[in-house]
Amino acid sequence: MQYAIVTGTSRGLGESIAKQFIEKNVHLISVSRNENKSLQKLADERKVSYTHISCDLSDPGQLEEGLEKIVNEAFHEDTHYVYLVNNAGVIEPINPVGELEPASVQKHFQVNVTAPVLLINRCLAEANKKEIGTSIINITSGAAERPVHGWSTYSSAKAAINRFTSTLALEQEGNKHVILAFSPGVMDTDMQGEIRASSKEEFKDVDKFKQMKEEGQLRSPHEVASILMDLINEPKEIENGKVYKVYDLVNE
Repeated sequence: MQYAIVTGTSRGLGESIAKQFIEKNVHLISVSRNENKSLQKLADERKVSYTHISCDLSDPGQLEEGLEKIVNEAFHEDTHYVYLVNNAGVIEPINPVGELEPASVQKHFQVNVTAPVLLINRCLAEANKKEIGTSIINITSGAAERPVHGWSTYSSAKAAINRFTSTLALEQEGNKHVILAFSPGVMDTDMQGEIRASSKEEFKDVDKFKQMKEEGQLRSPHEVASILMDLINEPKEIENGKVYKVYDLVNE
């Protein structure tokens, strides 16, 4: 059996990725605070198993409990492959340094860095013990590669994920794991709505993002998820530890 563990499935890219795994008859383990009932419906139609694990990744206690449930559900004697997609993320706080709220900074790094690191750590230990192959996909951002006014936490968190991904690939060289980061570009999601709601004082480039929405330059989550699925369908072509950017994949 093949399982896909996808975080942040209640909406946006996570929802689209989860649906496309189900459509490929991969058994889904959905991890998010709120359950997406459409995933259950699709799984029933495709006759694949679906499990939702309710977990607030910003809460260390819930994360610890969620990890045990995920491992018990995905790694057993009938499992021969596991996909892990760390998609859940937050953009807040959007503010210059000096005006950041300590609690929002701590929550940001818990969700965007600590949770995916601990999820990979737990799942990889189980996979190696049971000799199960995995594909580990960390959703990143172009902001990891450049400073963006008002996005000090987001840019730093995604840069940390990129380095973690490359280090993980180095450590797992020779094992049967596919490891990559995927940069989805600018999509038409609720997170983009949060960005456009920022003031110029908080985020200097807000007008640029409003213009992209007005001019229809935002890709749909479904389109981006399809690009990712095409990529991971050819694991032998993947360079472990690399950041794959949607723009490069579309233009190849």
